[in-house]
Amino acid sequence: MKLLEGKTAVITGASRGIGKAIALKFAAEGCNVAFTDLFRDESMLNTENDLTLLGVRAKGYASDAADFADTDRVVSEIMADFGEIDILVNNAGITKDTLLMRMTEEQWDAVINVNLKSVFNFTKAVQKSMLRKRSGSIINLSSVVGMSGNAGQSNYSASKAGIIGFTKSIARELGSRGIRSNALAPGFIITEMTGRIPEEARKAWEESIPLKRGGSPEEVANVALFLASDLSSYVSGQVISVCGAMKT
Repeated sequence: MKLLEGKTAVITGASRGIGKAIALKFAAEGCNVAFTDLFRDESMLNTENDLTLLGVRAKGYASDAADFADTDRVVSEIMADFGEIDILVNNAGITKDTLLMRMTEEQWDAVINVNLKSVFNFTKAVQKSMLRKRSGSIINLSSVVGMSGNAGQSNYSASKAGIIGFTKSIARELGSRGIRSNALAPGFIITEMTGRIPEEARKAWEESIPLKRGGSPEEVANVALFLASDLSSYVSGQVISVCGAMKT
């Protein structure tokens, strides 16, 4: 039997990158997938098709994860379409990197709202289904930067550190109802976003990592699969780094 047979997951920001890799991994293990992104564009339609080809139910939803009312709307639609939610992956995120002296209020607010408030929005909306079932797995995408900080990323680091505190609090709050909450902290993962980094800078990053390479979205997805499945049935309130020992 597949690890997630018959379960339904909601994954935010999953039209590409790490979110899409997680969606594909879950679908390959029998999980129905409802996923969100800002627009129902070609990327979303392609992801929807890729998931459906794996033999599961899949649907993409246009959603502003940073908007509380819009999140409530889209979760209601997902419940109407899928009937229940067993797994939530809060993956939606952006960067607006710059030194604090140059950072605008808009750059601060945008990153905090998309990266951190979205986790509150979706967890609050999805918990209703999980509370009824007295089971569920919540997986929040943090970052090694949320544990160590990084110059030029004070907004991003603050949002990812906030996710860790939220994750641990929810694990304590909902644990008695059979709901687990954990965070993943990826390091230098090769995605579209990191692909825009100049080659010289990318090589310097990789050289600083003990495993001497960047990670792949699939490697993050493997750990997400562990946290989503019953293999991790007694794991809650934890932060698991996927970073090649970049931060220990």
